[in-house]
Amino acid sequence: MNESRFLTREQSAQYLTDRGLPVSRNTLQKWATTGGGPRYRRFGNRAVYTVEDLNEWVEEKLSPPRSSSTAA
Repeated sequence: MNESRFLTREQSAQYLTDRGLPVSRNTLQKWATTGGGPRYRRFGNRAVYTVEDLNEWVEEKLSPPRSSSTAA
């Protein structure tokens, strides 16, 4: 098992927000139900996330860099 640190849903929302991607705890909770959010695990009744999973999810969601809005 790797040595990943687990973040609570609140900490994960703050981690993403601190990196310029504002996401609320409630949004993470909704995505856990409906899909589309970062991978998470359960520890008892808590959802926990790893920084690696959060970063991977962000990279999947970001578009490639563009030089103009018409370059697609």
